[in-house]
Amino acid sequence: MPSFPLNQHTSPPSLPYLSSHSALEPSICEHSITRHHTKHHQTYVNALNAAEAAYTNASTPKERIPLLASLKFNEGGPRALRRRQQGHRRRAQGRPLKSPIEQVWGSLDSIQGSGWVWLGYNTQTKRLEIATTPNQDPLLRLVPIIGVDIWEHAFYLQYLNVKPDYLNAIWNVINFEEAEARLSRLPATPSSKRDPPTERCTSLKN
Repeated sequence: MPSFPLNQHTSPPSLPYLSSHSALEPSICEHSITRHHTKHHQTYVNALNAAEAAYTNASTPKERIPLLASLKFNEGGPRALRRRQQGHRRRAQGRPLKSPIEQVWGSLDSIQGSGWVWLGYNTQTKRLEIATTPNQDPLLRLVPIIGVDIWEHAFYLQYLNVKPDYLNAIWNVINFEEAEARLSRLPATPSSKRDPPTERCTSLKN
């Protein structure tokens, strides 16, 4: 089984796509960004360091196997938060990305789902897809283009229990420039053939 360097994870990381914690106001308030950046992320990192230390110090597979769930959860959290931070920035709505989205799903409204929701690129089919990941499970099958955090802590400080308001506002701060850059680095553009949404797609408006 693998070993890990101890206590190599630090937090909070820099936010290269945000000039400050208030950069996404008023769509996402400064308090929410600050809490995500300095509290939630730090909790994941502390727990990840502890889990890696326990895993490395464990002497038998029986001791190590129960730690795998903690490693998965606490490694997935920081990765998802980093992708979310990289994908959020005040930008005009992008056109090159909008076109393939509309070709497959008809409109931006149709790509919304529940949980951690990702717009990703399938390198096998050369198409954009929507996927949801429970808890902090990492996105493995697709290359992430846009990620939206639907955990309650992402919106409750500002939007309380009115999730639709948060989901409407999040589109004001999606970094379409970064999303399009990710898409342009991939080997081929999505197919122009429009298919109905897959069974994994659910509406965020419900």
